[in-house]
Amino acid sequence: MNNLSSKPPTDADQGGGAIARFFDFAALGTTFRTEILAGITTFVTMAYILVVNPGILSEAIFLQEGGDLFAELVVATGVSAAIATLIMGIVAKYPIALAPGMGLNAFFAFSVVLGLGIDWRVALAAVFIEGLIFIALTLTNLRAAIITAIPECLKRATAVGIGLFIAYIALSGNPDFGGAGIIVASEATTTTLGNLARPETLMALLGILLTSAFIARRITGALLWGILATAILGWLTGITPPPTGIVGLPMLPVDLVGQAFVGLGQIGSAGIANFLAVLFVFLFVDLFDTIGTLSGIGVQAGYIQEDGQLPRANQALMADAVGTTAGALLGTSTVTSYIESASGITEGGRSGFTAVVTAICFLLSIFFIPLLSAIPGYATAPALIIVGVLMAGSVTGIRWSDPAESIPCFLTILLMPLTYSIAEGLAVGFIAYPLIKTFQGKAQELNWVIWVLAAVFVLRFVLLALGIA
Repeated sequence: MNNLSSKPPTDADQGGGAIARFFDFAALGTTFRTEILAGITTFVTMAYILVVNPGILSEAIFLQEGGDLFAELVVATGVSAAIATLIMGIVAKYPIALAPGMGLNAFFAFSVVLGLGIDWRVALAAVFIEGLIFIALTLTNLRAAIITAIPECLKRATAVGIGLFIAYIALSGNPDFGGAGIIVASEATTTTLGNLARPETLMALLGILLTSAFIARRITGALLWGILATAILGWLTGITPPPTGIVGLPMLPVDLVGQAFVGLGQIGSAGIANFLAVLFVFLFVDLFDTIGTLSGIGVQAGYIQEDGQLPRANQALMADAVGTTAGALLGTSTVTSYIESASGITEGGRSGFTAVVTAICFLLSIFFIPLLSAIPGYATAPALIIVGVLMAGSVTGIRWSDPAESIPCFLTILLMPLTYSIAEGLAVGFIAYPLIKTFQGKAQELNWVIWVLAAVFVLRFVLLALGIA
């Protein structure tokens, strides 16, 4: 696997011709082959979204008004992910993929559409407006300023927290739906060790061993081979049904495209207060999920500069903003940067060409849903756990002897997986950091952006406690 400190390959080794020059493979120490493998690996680790996102959104739409839009939502999910990821790769030149975000889609479906009874078209309108607001905030450099304002220790803590979050998601996948089931819910202890006799769990453990062996032997494409080997073993042993087909014609989202505009005209029927509350949640969670993901992955890949800045941050954030806007017009919930991008970076992906490959995979995927939907969660779990291991390495950059770093960083790392939210973990860290710095008598080291963000997070927690947000 490549890294930024490795010796750059020769021109003969890089391959790719004009592509290598455009993405500057030589300076990044990567190759055409490595970037392709990294892009495919990222896609495979997040391909579940092509099935899960349509499942969540179509259920809400069906329960609200009837009609099965699953097939159309598959296309909307794949195309919106491809658009945003392509912008990230070509404009920002980062190996980061985007797709409709997990958590945000559940909020869209179960809290907004089913919980509040807001028409799904109005909910799409809120996502559309959110995207436009993010475009404006990006053009004014505000979102990039927030990334720069995050202290270095919190950036590293975010990387570690995301690593634990990824691993926790992988370990706790529901075995009834093909997940690993290594960690399961418990009424007595909240979580506990799962049933190791379950075939899915045994296959996940075998996959971890296989993937670890590939990593230990430094086999190129180790994560991808681990996913494929585990999936194939599951099919051959009958633990998971094999694909029923390879190729299927996509169903164009004719009932989804442009429905956000219809929703704009129905905002009054939903209630302005409800609509604004929904819009605020979409804005808040997406803003800090994206900032947290970019910061954490930026640390892992070595993109964050000494002054804390992420080069081309505005371009990266614009990909997120445009992706969200386009996704709403296509008929899906908020598009955001994916922590699974770390799997491609772990495979050596360093340039935007990794994202371009992932985007192409998303476009092609709408023709291969029968195959992709057959890859079980326990097959991707080992790759995500290994990614968590590697991202946890950032913990060594935190000064644990300094309470102003150790306490906020520990809380950030701990709360990301436990609250199932990057944004919540980052929020607590942002509140604790300036307070403890002040207790040390070092308030002069803080800039005003940190205080403003801390105040915003405190206000949000107050509103949550009062049941307003």
